[in-house]
Amino acid sequence: FQFFWLSLNVWLFGKTFLLYNQGLQYYYLHQMLGLGLCVSRASASVLNLNCCLVLLPMCRVLLAFLRGSQKVASKKTRRLLDKSKTFHVTCGVTICIFSVLHVAAHLVNALNFSENYNEEFVTLNAANYRGEDPRKLLFATVPGLTGVIMVLVLFLMCTASTYAIRVSNYDIFWYTHNLFFVFYMLLMLHVSGGVLKYQTNLEEHPPGCFNPNKTLRQNLTVPKAFEELFPDYTTEPFPEDLPVPEPFEQNSFMRVCSEEPKFQSHFPETWFWISGPLCLYCVERLYRYIRSNKPVTITSVISHPSNVLEVRMMKDDFEARPGQYVILHCPRVSALESHPFTLTMCPTDTKATFGVHLKVVGDWTERFRDLLLLHSNQDTEILPIFQQRRYPKLYVDGPFGSPFEESLNYEVSLCVAGGIGVTPFASILNTLLDGWKCYKLRRLYFIWVCRDIESFRWFADLLCMLHNKLWQENRPDYINIQLYLSQTDGIQKIIGEKYQALNSRLLIGRPRWKLLFDDIAKCNRRKTIGVFCCGPNKISKILHKLSNSSNSYGTRFEYNKESFS
Repeated sequence: FQFFWLSLNVWLFGKTFLLYNQGLQYYYLHQMLGLGLCVSRASASVLNLNCCLVLLPMCRVLLAFLRGSQKVASKKTRRLLDKSKTFHVTCGVTICIFSVLHVAAHLVNALNFSENYNEEFVTLNAANYRGEDPRKLLFATVPGLTGVIMVLVLFLMCTASTYAIRVSNYDIFWYTHNLFFVFYMLLMLHVSGGVLKYQTNLEEHPPGCFNPNKTLRQNLTVPKAFEELFPDYTTEPFPEDLPVPEPFEQNSFMRVCSEEPKFQSHFPETWFWISGPLCLYCVERLYRYIRSNKPVTITSVISHPSNVLEVRMMKDDFEARPGQYVILHCPRVSALESHPFTLTMCPTDTKATFGVHLKVVGDWTERFRDLLLLHSNQDTEILPIFQQRRYPKLYVDGPFGSPFEESLNYEVSLCVAGGIGVTPFASILNTLLDGWKCYKLRRLYFIWVCRDIESFRWFADLLCMLHNKLWQENRPDYINIQLYLSQTDGIQKIIGEKYQALNSRLLIGRPRWKLLFDDIAKCNRRKTIGVFCCGPNKISKILHKLSNSSNSYGTRFEYNKESFS
């Protein structure tokens, strides 16, 4: 996909380059600026397209609506919506690449405007006189100054978006990325300067023609390609008392023009490109603000082993589907910062409670935990608000769609979790616990890999309850649970007699993915299996490669992945 998008942008760049290189209306401007004109305008067209589309993947409400509506009935089409983050990143990288070309071209243009100042075409010049300092064009004009600031903003956004900074200090990424609004406001001012102009009176003044009513200042030669575009234009003879200029006698194909060239600035096309997506994004953010303006009621907070916190809450008219996620905002932790968390429990017809599990890593989650728990090492459930303490205000934005919603729409699904990546599948397991017969899913392979034995206790009770329920309904083969302990000094077990069913499914080491895929393909011949992964990139790459490889059983694997990093 990335290669296709880059190829499309290169094609657009080339088409626009030829337009400005060969277009008659840009003849005089091209004579002044050379290839700098073509490169700057061609890169600007690519930037317009990508600045328009980069916002659409961030319209999360729109994507969630499309995923949940019947208007997108095709599973393949819905899977394309899962690539929204990839598309957003691809557009961002494209903006960075072509911004470098755009800036370099305009640096050359500023120098050419100064050196090639033409007194015959005063309105065409951006410089005020020949030899003017090009730095004045960059720092003393609206297009130049806004362009410099936009480069600085874009540099901050790009560098803070790298994986290393996102993982080490998410706050920097969050705050710098919100500079996009400043970037767009500057962009709208940047294109309003009208520095580059085109000729409007081509019929009255063909490029390079001679005006007999004005002293000829230089001998201009027009290429034959321009003459072919004006076959019907005939020159009128000079009056008898007017001597024919020597250059006109030497160039029999030179045209006689009836008036001086007129130049006009382009209407800012960027406004057409970005106004729609920007307004759509602003309307959605307003809708999300209104929807999440009322704080939720926190019913309980549970501290789990390995620094995992579970928050259960209630909210009026809140509806969500298994696999979706919400964005939590706690003003007492941070006035502007908020973070996404996958729902591990969805509201149903019988209960209105929903919840999330969050791993305590980083400043935000640490401060959030300290506000919720009386003591950071407390391992017991806190009593409801009216009995013990007053929780801080918590606002929930969402829910929003994710690839894991499709896990119930396959006949067979393979769900692979790494550590805290199990949270998307917890809501699916909770949903199956309430009732599985209404869904298309008939067999679920659940693989969970953790580094320490205590991590399995996060959802050990849920797994045991689902296992016992399926045994009672005579469907023990509905779910295949495999737990892998990747780091251990010896044989370990999940403590508790009630976890005996899980201990028998606990394996030491890492999964042998190739054998696992072959076994699943053999047991599900000629079927389409949904593969869902939430975990480290190393596991994700292995599963993606195995999903795309062929097998001798006619089984087809469709890969899906979710990651907030």
